[in-house]
Amino acid sequence: MHAEIDFTAGVPSPGDLDVAWIHGSESAKHNTDPDIQVHACDEHTFILRQNMAVNYEAPFMFLLFGNARAVLIDTGATASADFFPLRRVVDGLMDTWLAAHPRDGYGLLVLHTHPHGDHVAGDAQFAGRANTVLVDAFRDTAWEFFGFAGPGSSGGSRDSDSLQDGSGGEAVPPARVDLGGRVLECWPSPGHHDAAVTFYDPYTGFLLTGDTVYPGRIYIQDWPAFVRTIDRLIGFCSTRPVTYVLGCHIEMSREPGVDYPIFTTYQPDEPPLQMTVEQLREIRRGIDKAGGRPGRHVFPGFILCLEGE
Repeated sequence: MHAEIDFTAGVPSPGDLDVAWIHGSESAKHNTDPDIQVHACDEHTFILRQNMAVNYEAPFMFLLFGNARAVLIDTGATASADFFPLRRVVDGLMDTWLAAHPRDGYGLLVLHTHPHGDHVAGDAQFAGRANTVLVDAFRDTAWEFFGFAGPGSSGGSRDSDSLQDGSGGEAVPPARVDLGGRVLECWPSPGHHDAAVTFYDPYTGFLLTGDTVYPGRIYIQDWPAFVRTIDRLIGFCSTRPVTYVLGCHIEMSREPGVDYPIFTTYQPDEPPLQMTVEQLREIRRGIDKAGGRPGRHVFPGFILCLEGE
């Protein structure tokens, strides 16, 4: 019988986030960084970053281990396994973990923060992988998996308003994804995309927000839904121990209010990926200042980019 790991003892710990992320080079042609950087926050929690020379988006992905299965959240911006060997890297990490924690029938679950191309491009690398559940990122499929489906709208899924605020103004309880003693809480977070999902990991205290919150240009498709989502995130943080808010990109520089332009492949002065709950509250104050006006609203650690009508 394999030894069970206790993911519930003690207070949440983010582990080691003192990391120098690969951030491109002045000449992408001569870049020598790995295609995928792997950082271990602890022995059960890994953050991966795609090389900017492979794709300028350089998204982050998250691999979390439980007793029964691991979950990979997002699959990056490049489909080709030759240029972006995500499956090989994940398989290697899982083999190493299983060597230290042997057990039979260990699974992999592949989920997403939302279905934009720079978060789902590597999905096909996991198609047909043994003991793997690959959940499509689009709303109908993803929300059915999470249990966000219900009566009241076309396709059997409730609208985002009813999901975020139930009768009496109370938020619908998060869905739970059990990795085997490590249980993630997940809920719909529309605003950037109508299928966006937020994940909370009680073991590390990480709030994984995809492109809803990160140190960069926050593109807002649906302003009212985005405001409700941020309010819900802040409300959640007031009731649970959140160590850090982790999005999927870094686009700001360390100079307040200055971002790296789109298509940039060299970002030598990046701030940390991790944000604090107070920075989440700063986004809420930024919402009040922006007032729903279309355009680019610049703040020290982020930029709200609201699409016009």
